[in-house]
Amino acid sequence: MVMPVVTKKYQVTIPKEVREALGIKAGDEVVFVRTREGYVIKPLDEFLKEMAELTADIEETVEEVRQGLARGIERSLSELEGGK
Repeated sequence: MVMPVVTKKYQVTIPKEVREALGIKAGDEVVFVRTREGYVIKPLDEFLKEMAELTADIEETVEEVRQGLARGIERSLSELEGGK
């Protein structure tokens, strides 16, 4: 286990073994992702790829919801018109 120290400016040096394991190089951007267990540090490009994969079907899902709502509204309107 490596235990880096937080400086007065709240900076931490990422230990070599961690940098190498994560593929982080000088100048790379990283993100701190909150999980149920705590925080995970990830290279920004890896995080963005994961988010792109997770959200790949969102447009289709939103369109499916819109179509479902439209069908429900049409059904409700026809029931109201038939009830007169």
